[in-house]
Amino acid sequence: MKSMEEILEKLDLHIKKFRPEFYDRLKTSLVENEIQSIENQYGIRIPEDLGRLYQWKNGQESSCYDAFVNNSMFIPLEEALDIAQELTSMIGTDFEIENWWNENWLPIFHNGGGDYICYDLKGIFTGNKGQILEFWNRDDDRNVIAANLEDFLSQLNTYYEEKSGDLDEFFTVESKKGYPKKFNVG
Repeated sequence: MKSMEEILEKLDLHIKKFRPEFYDRLKTSLVENEIQSIENQYGIRIPEDLGRLYQWKNGQESSCYDAFVNNSMFIPLEEALDIAQELTSMIGTDFEIENWWNENWLPIFHNGGGDYICYDLKGIFTGNKGQILEFWNRDDDRNVIAANLEDFLSQLNTYYEEKSGDLDEFFTVESKKGYPKKFNVG
């Protein structure tokens, strides 16, 4: 299995090559002390693999509506934690069904309509910490779409390798065998 650094190096090359205008709209990376400051502000510890992603690029500019992956935009870290905090505050009031939203989910990609691709800190449903799952604000399915962030980003790299220039604006990376794992909360 490739390391997160190798995966991100390859992703960087693919986006530069196939989507140079989009690449220019990605925000600069966070350095370790910036991540630590954000962690202190929100009282959270960012997992190493997720931290590496944000040390590569800190999301995309808010004025850029191009999809990063799965018809979703890449959320800057501080904004992702703001969203997670807001959604967590709605548990028990707006969200009365267990795991409609979970306090252990960190949204890292969004489609602009209140739906998120999340990093799961605890492994809700499967026990697999670090899995990637979909949160749909109006639907009760919470599909786990990748075992971890490395697998998810590797799938994105595979997409670029297979499409090599014939890219669709609204693309979805194909899941590895065994994914998505389907769960409903209703």
